[in-house]
Amino acid sequence: MPQRPVRIAPSLLAADFARLGEETRAVAAAGADWLHLDIMDGHFVPNISFGPVVVKALRRQAAIPFDVHLMIAPADPYLQAFAEAGADLISVHPEAGPHLHRTLQTIRGLGKKSGVVLNPATPVSAVENVLDLCDLILVMSVNPGFGGQSFLASQLGKIAILRQMIDASGRDIALQVDGGVTEETAPRCIQAGADVLVAGTAVFGAPDYAGAIGALRGAG
Repeated sequence: MPQRPVRIAPSLLAADFARLGEETRAVAAAGADWLHLDIMDGHFVPNISFGPVVVKALRRQAAIPFDVHLMIAPADPYLQAFAEAGADLISVHPEAGPHLHRTLQTIRGLGKKSGVVLNPATPVSAVENVLDLCDLILVMSVNPGFGGQSFLASQLGKIAILRQMIDASGRDIALQVDGGVTEETAPRCIQAGADVLVAGTAVFGAPDYAGAIGALRGAG
């Protein structure tokens, strides 16, 4: 199977929170394709991270796309705030609102790209009827809410099924994986069909951000 270009989206959750502006500039300079921003509310997931005010402040620090992953419920009341804060892509969980189709329509209506996030127990069927509104599908290879978790190999089959589904649709939909992505697990994700890798500790925990990003990108 021909390999697609692999994009790397370092997860700011693993950065030094006392230096978020510097960290954002550093990974952008190191060659990150996107910046992945995990938004947690302490309700939908058992942790709290940051909100639109922080995203807006960081938006001035780098020109790379901001990939905003909303781990909040309900998500709909906050879509406009994150769009105005500078998100380029907003991803939501099917479980975070009553009407996924309407939520994706709203994101598109705000002029942003839209994504759907599948937790480890969320079936592929959750996105089958909204592919026409998806710019990205994110497979969580850990349970959301904390950084630094171990990769769940059980999700590789889901990635492969989604790759087939996306290819069959003929649509330009990015297939992203997030959770436990390292230089060791990245090749398995890429082989299964992922083309965007979210990496937290593997980048921000490395002494050389550029080297870490390059290693992940070339892992396939």
